[in-house]
Amino acid sequence: MEKKLAVIALGGNALLRGNQKGTIEEQNANTIDTLENLVYLIKEGYNLIISHGNGPQVGNVLMDNAAGVEKYDNAAMPLDVCVAFTQGQIGYMIERNLRNILKEHGIQRNVISMVSQVIVDKNDPALQNPTKRVGKIYMKDEADKLAQEKGWVFKEEIKVEGGWRRVVPSPDPKDFMNADLVERLAREGNIVITTGGGGIPVYIDEKGDIQPIEGVIDKDLASAMVGNRVKADEFYILTDVPYIYKDFKKPTEKKLEFLDYADTMKYLEDGTFAEGSMAPKIRACLRFVKAGGQKSVITEATKLEDRRYGSKITMEYEDDRR
Repeated sequence: MEKKLAVIALGGNALLRGNQKGTIEEQNANTIDTLENLVYLIKEGYNLIISHGNGPQVGNVLMDNAAGVEKYDNAAMPLDVCVAFTQGQIGYMIERNLRNILKEHGIQRNVISMVSQVIVDKNDPALQNPTKRVGKIYMKDEADKLAQEKGWVFKEEIKVEGGWRRVVPSPDPKDFMNADLVERLAREGNIVITTGGGGIPVYIDEKGDIQPIEGVIDKDLASAMVGNRVKADEFYILTDVPYIYKDFKKPTEKKLEFLDYADTMKYLEDGTFAEGSMAPKIRACLRFVKAGGQKSVITEATKLEDRRYGSKITMEYEDDRR
């Protein structure tokens, strides 16, 4: 019988926590803690594709970029190069630590990480409406100066009073480079790390050449796209809560464990899930099952082995208590 293929989306905060400085020791420890939870699926016989976020890391790279320009007059690297940098950085950490974990568990699997380009539509309306916050927080006078000098777009930062942060477009992912190769490698039993940070957004020009686009793709939407493209059976988003909830942290809070497409869409349309938090993850899960995936699961990484945990979304309602 052919093994099930699952796409596992790791959040950037699974590797670098918000209260940490981001030392290599911290990031390695976090990576190991997260990856240990994937051993269960591997032992169950799943073939795996791993994607990951890069929000904290790419923010640090952009800050280093800006500091280097100001202090040393270094040449600034564009956003696509910064995303590629973090793909290599995080992919290396995941691959090295996962190889060590597999060895400790006596599991023979190859692990390969890829710097991945994700194809978007160069006419995507999102490219004209920057919404994705990246980089450091500036005061208004600094933000105005950078906007004039570099043409950057800024929006007021909700979390810091008086702060402003650069926003970039977040185009919709359509396909990704080497998709057929990734599927073949994964189905042969190799663990593939791909489309980190949502992938590097690119488009195909009139001559058929690959061109970069200044933007950041949503990691969960890109991961769902990968799952659909390789015809994965299941899609997992590992986050910091064991379930999704209706009225999260309110007196009327309710755990949502088993959901079908129609009910989940209604919750989404009613504003049950917060934008910038759970709503994008829900959209990714819905997109995956609508395009043919068997099941999407949102759960905490440490709860992955215990099937009592996790919110399961299927196209038709299934009371799946396995």
